[in-house]
Amino acid sequence: MTDTSRPERKGLFALISDVPRLVTDLVKGELELAKLELIAKGKKAGVGAGLIFGALIVLLLFVTMLLTAAVLGLGEIMPPWLAALLVALVLLIIAAVLGFIGYKSVQKALPPKPERALKGLERDVNVIKGSSGRGIDV
Repeated sequence: MTDTSRPERKGLFALISDVPRLVTDLVKGELELAKLELIAKGKKAGVGAGLIFGALIVLLLFVTMLLTAAVLGLGEIMPPWLAALLVALVLLIIAAVLGFIGYKSVQKALPPKPERALKGLERDVNVIKGSSGRGIDV
């Protein structure tokens, strides 16, 4: 019966020959992480752009209500125009809030920079060069 509890030991040349494959796998993993980060940031930018589009639609409604208020105000010079101005003001506030939230969302997502992947690549390069980045040689 053979003993399978001990792992197979590789020689020095076998270990050295594995280095290019390991480095390639490491770089591929970091690129995959960068891709996932960029996709996530792109989705956030898309949500922000959608909120800005919503703000533009509400702003269009604001202009419509403002025109209605002007017509009613000129037509009667009585309380109906005041009510239309109040509705227009509420629509303006909604547009401002949506636009501000959308702007902040887009601002956070841009520029799309895969920060974790870049830090990982920098750490990997330091390890390959022989330093851990903390002033201590490995």
